Order: sequence, then C-alpha cells, then structure tokens
Amino acid sequence: MNPRAADLSVTGRHLLDRRGFLSRTATGLGAIALADLLGGDGLLAAARPVIDPARPYAPRLPHHPAKARNVLVIFCAGAVSQLETFDFKPELIKHDGKPLAGGPPVTFQGPSGELAKPQYAFRPRGRSGKMISDLVPHLGGLVDDFAFVHSLTSKTNTHGPAENFLSTGFVPDGFPSIGAWVTYALGSEDQDLPAFVAIPDPRGVPQASVNNWGPGFLPAEFQGTPFSTKEPVRNLAPPADILPATDRAARSFLQEMNRRHLEQNPADGNLAARIASYELAARMQLSVPAISDLSTEPAHILKAYGADDTRNPTKAAFARNCILARRLVERGVRFVQLFNGAYASGGELNWDGHNKLKEQYDKHAAIMDQPAAALITDLRQRGLLEDTLVVWCTEFGRMPMFQKGAQGRDHNPDGFTCFLTGAGVRRGVSHGVTDELGRRAVQDVLSIHDLNATLLHLLGLDHEALTFQHNGIERRLTDVHGKVIREILV
Repeated sequence: MNPRAADLSVTGRHLLDRRGFLSRTATGLGAIALADLLGGDGLLAAARPVIDPARPYAPRLPHHPAKARNVLVIFCAGAVSQLETFDFKPELIKHDGKPLAGGPPVTFQGPSGELAKPQYAFRPRGRSGKMISDLVPHLGGLVDDFAFVHSLTSKTNTHGPAENFLSTGFVPDGFPSIGAWVTYALGSEDQDLPAFVAIPDPRGVPQASVNNWGPGFLPAEFQGTPFSTKEPVRNLAPPADILPATDRAARSFLQEMNRRHLEQNPADGNLAARIASYELAARMQLSVPAISDLSTEPAHILKAYGADDTRNPTKAAFARNCILARRLVERGVRFVQLFNGAYASGGELNWDGHNKLKEQYDKHAAIMDQPAAALITDLRQRGLLEDTLVVWCTEFGRMPMFQKGAQGRDHNPDGFTCFLTGAGVRRGVSHGVTDELGRRAVQDVLSIHDLNATLLHLLGLDHEALTFQHNGIERRLTDVHGKVIREILV
C-alpha cells in the first residue's frame, strides 16, 4: 500500500481502488444526466438558491423558464371597495336601501345598515364591454389589457395584519415580504440599484409599514429599500460638513482594510456581505439621485401622468412616484412596490371608506387613477410589459351595505378584486365571481396564497420549491397552500 494511503480514512482508501472509482464515476455521471433530464421536464424541484455573500444581488437562474423578469405591484392601501370600482352588481342597485336578508347584524366596526348601491355609475369599457365604474375612467380605458380576479379572499379584516398577509403570506409580523423572497431567489439585473424598491405614498407609509418590504428571517440584504421622489434614501449622502475628497479617501481606506481582512478570513460570509452592502451604497450615491431626477422627462410624459398638476399636489407627487417606478423597471430592478394610500386615518389618507365613502373616494381616485393608468400605458408603449408583470391590489374589500348611521362600507375579507397585466397574463379576461350583491366569493374562490403562487410562477419560480429553513421549518411564501391561477395566464 502507498505509505500515504495509510493516513487516509476508510472512504478515502476505497476511492483509490480503480474498479470502485470507475464504478462511482459512471454512477455519478448517470445521476447528473438524470437530473438534467428531470430538470428540463420541470420534474425536479430546484435547490435553495446558492448565494455568493460578496455578490448577493447577482442574477440567479429561475426554476423553470420565466415569462416575467421583474414585477411592479401597485398597492392601494386602506381596502378599496370592489363595488365602487371593478365588480359590477346590478342586483345591489335593485336592492338599494333594503336590509340584507340573513346578513350579519354587526360587522367589523359596528351595526350593519341597509344595502347601498354603488356610489358611481358603471358603464361598458373597451372591446370586451367590461363594466367599470366612472370612479376610475383612465384605468377603465385599459380594461382590454387586464386580467381581473374577482374572487380573492383574506384571512383577516384588520388593515395591518391584512397588509402583512398580502405582502408576506402570513398574518403575524416577522415573515419575509414577497419582494424579499423574489430577490433572494433571483437577484437583480442591475448592480447599481437595490434589487427591491418600495415607494411609499406621498402622504405616508402604509399601516403595516416596513413589514410590507421587510426581509423577515431571510438575510437582511434582501429587504426592500424605501424611497420616493419626495423622500430620498436615508443616510445615503455623507454629512454636509464632510468634503467629497475626504469621503472618498475614507471609503478607499475602509475598502483596503476590508480587502486585507477578507484575504485573512476568506470563509467569513458576514464580512463579505457587509462589504457588498457598502459597495452598493457607494454606487447608489450616484445611481439613486440620477434615477430620482425627473428633470430629464419630457413635458408630454409629465402631463400624461399628471405630474404637472399644480391644483392637486398629492396627485402630482404620486404621479412622480409612478414615473420613478417606470424608471426603476427600465433599469432592471427586480421588484418594485408602489403604494397609493398611507396609514389609518378615518379614510382621509387612504381608501378606508367607513363614513364618507364617496366624498373620500372622489379625492383618492383623482390621485390614483390617471397616474396609475399612465404608468401601465407607458410601460406597454416602451415594450416593457413584454417581460414585466404589473399587479394592482388592495388588502381586502368592502361590504355591500353601509354601516348604520354612516355613508360608508365596513371591511370585507370574503370577496374582493385585483387585476394583473403584462408578461404571461391573458388580456381582457375575468376570473372568479362574488355573489349577486358582491359580499362573498362563490365561484373559483382564491386566496392571497394563490395570487402569490401565480406571481412566483410567472417569474419562473415554483412556490413549493422556494424555501428557507427557519427554526427547523422549511418556510415558504405560500405556507402550505397556494395554486397557480392558470386561467388568467397565456
């Protein structure tokens, strides 16, 4: 025996045997070939993404061929009423002012009142003749581009937990947002900007705040970066009393110290990740101000979005956020979350229309409708919807009756609407049905898990295979639920 072989383990000495070596090589090559065949047929679940700590945002391959490369979510906070927007119920008009037979005497905020017809007229739109409310005429004009889902349900009727459920797939705090899951799985195509950007409404952050773009138990580098045209990225620029030359020298010295330490400790993934975050921040000092500067946008674009509206400064600010969202998508940012509406405020700052629904919705729609429609139109005209998925959503819907003594509707998690458009989505279709009064989903009933499974599928991700072990449990965005809504896909 070779004297060095005596120092090897039993397994190591066995590998020196030529016959055993050839046998295992053949078996290994066969296993590789089988894995390739199964993977090509989509029959092999992908392994957890392999992430280089020094390049956490590097692009990574999906589980299967993707229709979409990035996602834009337009999140209308406060629970938009499906009955005033996209879910036409003529029976509700017929029974206006009558009690709901067998209905709940008390809902989320108190006693129920009488059934109330939609507060806006509906009319057929587009070639499809889809009935859409006069509240949103600009979005109504694009109806032939949309796939509507009218049968969504939520697990809760409280705003913060419902936002959690929509953004993370779980009602409690502490779980990763969908944007964090997506960037963990796929990285980003632009290394000078964050892979995941959240754009808060000009009026403030949503009810669940940072939970909507938080990393939960995923590595911290996959959290969303919140900024808008009104609020820049925090702590990006050095203090005013530090000269640019001094700042550059300090960063150069820190980079050299980090490089030396990493050479001495090559297995220190935490250090590599920290260095990567510093380097991204340095690149963002140039890229973020440039992408947030809308002075290069032509006047006709500003006008189309409503960003030049001097009579409605909140609308103009939201419109500028919509232009920012388009610019981020153009640059290849993987996940953009655009908020319309802020925190609970009696319906003054978001869509939470309990008491004065029509009065408040008049204001909110004037802010949201034109800019959101212009954003979708602009993306299509630039060819960006060929590989970008756009989702318009809200956390739950509204009851068909007014609250007793009020002119607004209470919370309804049992049936509400979202729509999708863009990469991989059928155009001009509707899926799912609520009952004749719009209170409860009754056909093709779906959950947020199904919506999230569909988003991941269009990005080339199997929602059952995308996991992360936390506290001994293989966690996923869709928990143990979810099915892809294939009826709305091409």
